[in-house]
Amino acid sequence: MNQMVGFIGLGIMGKPMAKNLLSKGVELMVNDLDKDAVAELVSLGAKSGSLSEIGEKCQVIFTILPNGAIVQSVLFEDGGVAESIKEGSIIVDMSSVTPVESHTCADKLEKKGVAFLDAPVSGGEPKAIDGSLAFMVGGPQKAFDSIMPYFEKMGASALLVGGTGSGSVTKLANQVIVNLNIAAVSEALVMATKAGADPELVYKAIRGGLAGSTVLDAKAPLMIDRKFAPGGKISINLKDIKNVMATAHAIDVPMPMSSQLLEIMQALKVDGHVDDDHGGIVQYFEKLAQVEVRRKEGNI
Repeated sequence: MNQMVGFIGLGIMGKPMAKNLLSKGVELMVNDLDKDAVAELVSLGAKSGSLSEIGEKCQVIFTILPNGAIVQSVLFEDGGVAESIKEGSIIVDMSSVTPVESHTCADKLEKKGVAFLDAPVSGGEPKAIDGSLAFMVGGPQKAFDSIMPYFEKMGASALLVGGTGSGSVTKLANQVIVNLNIAAVSEALVMATKAGADPELVYKAIRGGLAGSTVLDAKAPLMIDRKFAPGGKISINLKDIKNVMATAHAIDVPMPMSSQLLEIMQALKVDGHVDDDHGGIVQYFEKLAQVEVRRKEGNI
């Protein structure tokens, strides 16, 4: 584990993940368009490198980027990683993309003798910071086994779901469940508030029963406190739900609830909330009901 590792993408998720690798003894070469983020990692001991330098000097390279088009650009355009990458290297894409995009990367890299894992994550910014993310991985077993020590430094679990694209499919399923749960919590708390109940007490009353969930505990308190600073932006989740619909339609799977969720997110985008945390989905239901979910005065 004393080899130089590449890390491309220092956003809300990537930066704390890279910090965890650094703090646990991994030598990193980092790259991002945000020069302040790069400088912060360099101040902690990382090296800064161009895409081609990372390809040349790193046999293990992680990417976590906003969408599949950017992943393709970083890897395969002029000056990209694939121009200089060495045979036997492994690229681990932790971005949320479609299975088709993962297959495209894997096929192109296979011709260069480079292994590819699609390894999106779940847990949001808090778990990226504390190193307890869940990795859902697609790709060859041998490459997965080689990367497992790095997954353990950034997360609490990593499971090889299947071949190439399996990690991306699993993340799409994850995003359906997470975001529909947030929408359900939102709709329920708006109804309770409009009926005159204290949403905080409603949350506390139901969290120990069958309605209790990780999503409920993570998002209901933030809704009540009106804290919509992004841990997972609506814009990113909107992109993921679009990917869900495209993938589902390609294999003839109807997704009626996800299609409604897509339109809810689109409405939030039009209303200027696209950079809010996806807990901000509650604002769509609040606008319909003309009520705001928040802590009642006197509650602590």
